[in-house]
Amino acid sequence: MAPVLEVRALRKVFGDLTAVDGISFTVNEGEIYGFLGPNGAGKTTSISMICGLLDPTEGEVLVQGIGIRENPREVKRRLGVVPQEVAVYEELSARQNLDFWGGIFGLRGGILKKRVAELLEQVGLEDRADEPVKNFSGGMKRRLNLAMGLVHDPQLILLDEPTVGIDPQARHKILDIVKEVVAQGRTVLYTTHYLEEAEDLCDRLAVIDHGRILAEGTVDGLKAQLGEGSLLTVQGQFTAASLTAAAARVEGLQPVEIADGRGMLMVGNGGPGVSHSLEGLFSAGLTFDDINIKEPNLEDLFLKLTGRELRD
Repeated sequence: MAPVLEVRALRKVFGDLTAVDGISFTVNEGEIYGFLGPNGAGKTTSISMICGLLDPTEGEVLVQGIGIRENPREVKRRLGVVPQEVAVYEELSARQNLDFWGGIFGLRGGILKKRVAELLEQVGLEDRADEPVKNFSGGMKRRLNLAMGLVHDPQLILLDEPTVGIDPQARHKILDIVKEVVAQGRTVLYTTHYLEEAEDLCDRLAVIDHGRILAEGTVDGLKAQLGEGSLLTVQGQFTAASLTAAAARVEGLQPVEIADGRGMLMVGNGGPGVSHSLEGLFSAGLTFDDINIKEPNLEDLFLKLTGRELRD
């Protein structure tokens, strides 16, 4: 696949603060590429440089091979930007907001009218299209904000935490719209600090903190970087000695913490897996009242890379 966005050694310094510290990555055509990191990690500063709102201290940004410093007007024409803060005109209707932004990008007449109608339907606002936006809920404003970033049919869409501060149902609707947009042939750079969004949405993602990319890859690939397997927690009618002996006979199963009636065991990567481990324990004649399986996740990776939880 051809690269739509290339970021090369991008750096931004504000006085004594290095907000973005030499990041490089590529987003390919038809991909949802995620930036996962806490508030203050450098995500919004990176987006601001990519779209031309901030000049980088160092580095280069290319959109479909065009440098933003050399031809900013052409790059911006190919970009759709949805900022973290909702940017809508409250006194205007949803239709009027879209008409205004479509006109800025040169859409006119029947073409603009058709495009606005398509977007209102896509984001589920067609029934309230002519109502003042000040009457909308937070989720509705977020959906309109997304539509405004799509009105000129950009090739690359930059979404900066587009679901912050809205309820789970509204968040789910926006994620569905993003998936639909990509299915229609567009490419997305998506920043978030929500683990479940990153896992559900992104084809590839970068873990970012303190302005640096700490790890990059697919969700499964990043989890594999932990070097750990699933954590198996059991409770039941058994002694510590009997569970230890049973675990010793199962390939790839390592005791973590064992006592009478309870135990934690690690199912190692590259071994036969959780099902095989459980079969081995059951075949030893142990009785379990409760079994819990915890798979390695992105928060575990973030904690390992940074020494702090994502929400800190």
